[in-house]
Amino acid sequence: MKIAIIDDYQDAFRHTAAAKQLAGHELLVYTDTEKDPAKLAARLKDAEILVLTQQRSKMPKSVIEKLPKLKMISQTGRNAYHIDIAACTEKGILISAGGGGNPTPTAELAWGLIIAALRRIPQEVQRLKSGQWQGSVGTGLHGKTLGIYAYGRIGSMVANVGKAFGMKVVCWGRDGSTAKARAAGFEVAASREAFFAESDVISLHLPLNDGTRGIVTAADLALMKPTALIVNTSRAPIIAKDALVNALKAGRPGRAAIDVYEEEPVMNASHPLIGMDNVVCTPHLGYVEEATYESYYGTAVEQIAAYIAGKPINVANPDVLKK
Repeated sequence: MKIAIIDDYQDAFRHTAAAKQLAGHELLVYTDTEKDPAKLAARLKDAEILVLTQQRSKMPKSVIEKLPKLKMISQTGRNAYHIDIAACTEKGILISAGGGGNPTPTAELAWGLIIAALRRIPQEVQRLKSGQWQGSVGTGLHGKTLGIYAYGRIGSMVANVGKAFGMKVVCWGRDGSTAKARAAGFEVAASREAFFAESDVISLHLPLNDGTRGIVTAADLALMKPTALIVNTSRAPIIAKDALVNALKAGRPGRAAIDVYEEEPVMNASHPLIGMDNVVCTPHLGYVEEATYESYYGTAVEQIAAYIAGKPINVANPDVLKK
């Protein structure tokens, strides 16, 4: 079978243990991203199975209907909001979307960003490379207030590290999230306004869905301290469009550390946050580490093998099995 793997930026798939299980199949690996739907459809017109690396490319009906040979999509991770599931079902294309993720790498990156931003590590590294010595005084963590927005799998890890650093940890989110935080011994903010106004560092850990899109508003950001840092390793659209850039220009909050963007990949430093001295930006590295890639692609290949064997697993559109 012809199996297309798209958006594999590092050409990592071929080097995973899972890839060896597809010996005998024709692998079409694309390391770039094609955003134009017509060009993407032309690229994938001969593919019988498609492996999607997270949500890096949208698969709308306009693309799906132009893939005459496609029989199956194997999605890394459970989140399939970027796929037109109804269009796939109509065409008889099975979607398998399983787990394989690991919250630890994203929690680790969140702390890497927090420390890098507060201690101005990227700026000081650049100064040293350019022949200079110290040029700034960093901010420590002990005794500061860490705000965790959404105490889930990743948020809980970030919270525990903050506690180990001697920070006061305060949580906010929906009732289920705050109940878990209280049960774990963490404080819940008295109000949404208090959460944003009193935190020295806020780390966002919300999934992106209709209920969370734009949930962090310009009014929320305006409450933050001029010395505060906001960190987003989740998804960019959970912050209202343009709100963060405008807030940073206004000085509340004073700093940001960002791993996610509205449209990815960001090329030629084209996002306004990248050029701001008070922002540390990374290219969506949250889950990008060896063990996680092995896990994600391992599940994707397991789904392919199950489909070929006639026993599909992790089916996201069960109605397609009735066809």
